[in-house]
Amino acid sequence: MRGGKGGGLLVAGTTSDAGKSVVTAGICRWLVRKGLKVAPFKGQNMSLNSFVTREGAEIGRAQAMQAQAARVEPTALMNPVLLKPGSDRSSQVVLMGKPVGELSARGYHGGRQKELFEPVMACLEELRSTYDAVICEGAGSPAEINLRRTDIVNMGVARAAKLPVVVVGDIDRGGVFAQFFGTTALLSPEDQSLVAGYLVNKFRGDVSLLEPGLDMLYGLTGRRTFGVLPYAHGLGIDEEDGLRGTVRESVVAPPVGADVLRVAVCAVPLMSNFTDVDALAAEPGVVVRFVDRPEELVDADLVVVPGTRGTVKALAWLRERGLADALARRAAEGRPVLGICGGFQALGERIEDEVESKAGVVDGLGLLPVRVRFGVEKTLARPVGEALGERVEGYEIHHGVADVRGGTPFLDGCRVGSVWGTHWHGSLESDGFRRAFLREVAAAAGRRFVPAPDTSFGALREEQLDRLGDLIEEHADTDALLRLIEEGAPAGLPFVPPGAP
Repeated sequence: MRGGKGGGLLVAGTTSDAGKSVVTAGICRWLVRKGLKVAPFKGQNMSLNSFVTREGAEIGRAQAMQAQAARVEPTALMNPVLLKPGSDRSSQVVLMGKPVGELSARGYHGGRQKELFEPVMACLEELRSTYDAVICEGAGSPAEINLRRTDIVNMGVARAAKLPVVVVGDIDRGGVFAQFFGTTALLSPEDQSLVAGYLVNKFRGDVSLLEPGLDMLYGLTGRRTFGVLPYAHGLGIDEEDGLRGTVRESVVAPPVGADVLRVAVCAVPLMSNFTDVDALAAEPGVVVRFVDRPEELVDADLVVVPGTRGTVKALAWLRERGLADALARRAAEGRPVLGICGGFQALGERIEDEVESKAGVVDGLGLLPVRVRFGVEKTLARPVGEALGERVEGYEIHHGVADVRGGTPFLDGCRVGSVWGTHWHGSLESDGFRRAFLREVAAAAGRRFVPAPDTSFGALREEQLDRLGDLIEEHADTDALLRLIEEGAPAGLPFVPPGAP
């Protein structure tokens, strides 16, 4: 590798959601299967979907997934800056896994972001001194020319670390050739010299029909395409953010019992860690959907009120939509409701918040005997416990401190009748507990649903990560990618006018 450092690559994208996260994970899995020691890295991430490392640091969940793809333990070094939106205009800034303040977009891009460049690069250099290769993920597009001056995640990182760049484009959306060309042509000559080429993602059909366009793209830019990755169904890999209306597709399998189990997830504002319900969707016979109307709760066997970065805002939304009344009716009828983190807080009696919303004292839904006070310090933990006779692991990310005043203890929260509440994210990934919980839900809902006896969420995740590695190994020019990682961008890449304005 170059200069005694580990090799590296920056996976950029023509747009948000072009596939940078999954391509990065796929490259990590391919390299680790070759016997290399690999780490993922993303200098700055904006996401409400986060994870807690073993040392108690909060990072983007996508980087935790990529670390799993690389078969290494995730650390704060892999995502030194995490932005957690609290509104359209402001975000909590998490530095090296700990919150350091709330900033407006103008305040962040106006100066604070530039201050973070040095610690971001220090993390990358530390990883490169330890690993054979570091696969970096960009954010949005590297051609966001309004943000280039303060960039700490795309070409700013690539330039400082002399990393080669591969740009990923989602052809399923259309316009991928224009995206590749335009992205390159809007970069400065110095930035363009690091853009080695492109990766087409989510292609459906006959690749031979695409090849003339790839040849023309090479003629226009002097840059090759390193692979055409086919559209892959049912990957179920953690996203940074966004919601597609249904959870990611899972393996189709018939229910073990006579009935399916229907799960409705309230799509609250500023929803965080909606991946909590992925383990439910992985169960044969469990149907999961996100909802925002009270009538959509009527036929649900379980309603989940998920985590949120804005508990008070979520409460107002539930009331405005009529969902609060629908949840109260369910509780009165003994029909199952599960609140997780912010959802748990919303199900309580009262919230005192001078930190997140600064709304003061707000009434909760009153379905659980819990009072919550928001503290300045954020709880970041990886708890282990027992519930329903099964071992449970989870992780906690919250400012709210719960005072539980009754009910049956449940994962540091409580249960009253068929209403459960806990601050623990990820608990449903514990297979034995998930099956026991679903049996309780089925009994309360009167469904002849039987959990599959052998569903392993961890094994399913490993299979999905291997599928990502297979996509890279089978559909990308891996020899050329390895040369890039080891040697850097080739010399003499042509400039594509007009360049950055």
